[in-house]
Amino acid sequence: MAAVLPVSVTVLLPTRNEEEAIGMTIDSIPRGWCKDLEIMIVDGNSSDATRKIALDKGIRVHLEDRKGYGRAYRTGFDVAKNDIIVTLDADCTYPAELIPKLVERLLDDDLDFISCDRLTLAEEGSMSGIHGFGNWVLSFTARVLFGYGFKDSQSGMWVFRKSIFNDEKMKPTNDGMPLSEEMKILARKHLGRKKAVEISVPYRPRVGEAEIHTWGDGWKNLRFLFAKRLGLHRTLTPWGGRDSNPDSLNKNLPEQ
Repeated sequence: MAAVLPVSVTVLLPTRNEEEAIGMTIDSIPRGWCKDLEIMIVDGNSSDATRKIALDKGIRVHLEDRKGYGRAYRTGFDVAKNDIIVTLDADCTYPAELIPKLVERLLDDDLDFISCDRLTLAEEGSMSGIHGFGNWVLSFTARVLFGYGFKDSQSGMWVFRKSIFNDEKMKPTNDGMPLSEEMKILARKHLGRKKAVEISVPYRPRVGEAEIHTWGDGWKNLRFLFAKRLGLHRTLTPWGGRDSNPDSLNKNLPEQ
């Protein structure tokens, strides 16, 4: 990319016990390509060295002790300080090197939301057979129930404008893994197909042990799709972060 993009970007990673991969994931994120770049983890009370490694790398650390993948994101979306948000898992599975091009695509095509399809370009060993089948079942079910057209309902790499949350209807409600599929449902419903698109990216074998519970999380995701379709899902915690959450910007983390 020849020129620096005139935008501010937050790269947001939810973490819980990711000490094996967090350093490599942070290092893989390109620098110097946008006006302002914030890299931030929202940590779910890790008991290992995840937060310390992130602090040593000079990135922002926000501690959220309320449990859940979706809870971390519902906090991170609120406290992120920049105009465009990019999400990644902290396990080296997503191609961080493509972040500048994806943000550029968002700007050039006047998009509001990009979801990154992992299934089309998944590398060998990146997903077990049962995970691949589970992803197919969930993605197929989501397409049937909501008619939204995304290939990969479970992808955790998104690029979007923070301003989408100015519309209360765009704020996801789930505190668990189903937030991923909920984001895509909301984007297509409220932003439309011209503003919310899907782009295929490589997906790689993870580094470190997975926190995901194959059958339990799969069932929760499937159950959420039907509950969402029938209007029976519930919001358990309020949107956004809490003033009491420790944040490295406030220098009140246990590691500081």
